[in-house]
Amino acid sequence: MSSTRDEDTTIYKVVVNHEEQYSIWPLERENALGWRDAGKSGLKAECLEYIKEVWTDMRPLSLRKQMEVTSTKH
Repeated sequence: MSSTRDEDTTIYKVVVNHEEQYSIWPLERENALGWRDAGKSGLKAECLEYIKEVWTDMRPLSLRKQMEVTSTKH
């Protein structure tokens, strides 16, 4: 049994850090140091769907760059 009182109606924003890792924060919350807005906000499910679409490589940016350098040396 679900109640609309228990439903999460919080509006979230998608944030991204310098390693291109994504998360969601309540819209009214100030971003933590190192995180910036990714340009998407909405209900939790909408934000998570957006992240699923854009975050296709879960490796941190620094690791991707390191692996790219290593692969070009061979």
